[in-house]
This record gives sequence, structure tokens and C-alpha cells, in this order.
Amino acid sequence: MIDHISLQVADLGRSCAFYEAVLEPLLLTKLVVRDGAVGFGKRYPEFWLNLRELSAATAPDHGAHVALRAPSDQAVRDFHAKALNAGAQDDGPPGIRQAAMTTYFGAFIRDLDGNRVEVMRFPCGNTPQTQVDQKRAD
Repeated sequence: MIDHISLQVADLGRSCAFYEAVLEPLLLTKLVVRDGAVGFGKRYPEFWLNLRELSAATAPDHGAHVALRAPSDQAVRDFHAKALNAGAQDDGPPGIRQAAMTTYFGAFIRDLDGNRVEVMRFPCGNTPQTQVDQKRAD
């Protein structure tokens, strides 16, 4: 249903470097560079950064967030750790969460511009993959 998403950033170079590092565990790479925009994806740019130098900082209570799918629980953990090491704020550590219809493994960060980004893996619970990922984390 949704084709792509864009986040506003104040410093495109800084945000591009941040997202190049943190999107790696999600298997997303930089695919397109334009004047004022950078697109990330697997085969098609699905996640865009758009330069908005004069925009006000994102309010912490604006209510919107972007959720990206991860290939494993470990990828969620790696995204979260890389983001925090690169200057993001923790907005919810990796763990099992309840969604509307199922549980999932996810984490939240606030990026360098205050955008709320969630990384998640469905399904979660007592699946073989979750058990393997949990053993690796222990």
C-alpha cells in the first residue's frame, strides 16, 4: 500500500552517514543521491531523507513514526545499538511488544533530527527464529 516514506533532515550529509550505518542490518543501502535528497532501499528507494535546513526541529510529541521491517531479532538489536552509538536517542529498547493482532520484536529511536523510527520483526513469540535469536543474545 505505501510506496515510500520521507523524513526531513537539517543536515543531509550527517543524516546520510547516520542512516548508511544504521540501515545496514536491515539490508537497506543508499541507492539514489540527488540535490537535497538521498534514497535508501533494497532494489528501489523506499526510505528518503529530504533536506529541510530551515524547518523547525521535530517536536517530541508529534505522534508520527516510521516503522521499518527487520530480517531478524538480531538486526533489530544491531540497528538500535548502531543508532545509539551514532548519536540517536533511545525511545524504546529492543524487546517483544504487543501489536494490534500479534506480538513482534522491535525497538525505537529518535534520529539526529528527532524523527521517531521503529525497527521491527514479525511474527514474534515462541517461534524457532525467536528462540535462536534469544539464545544468541543471552
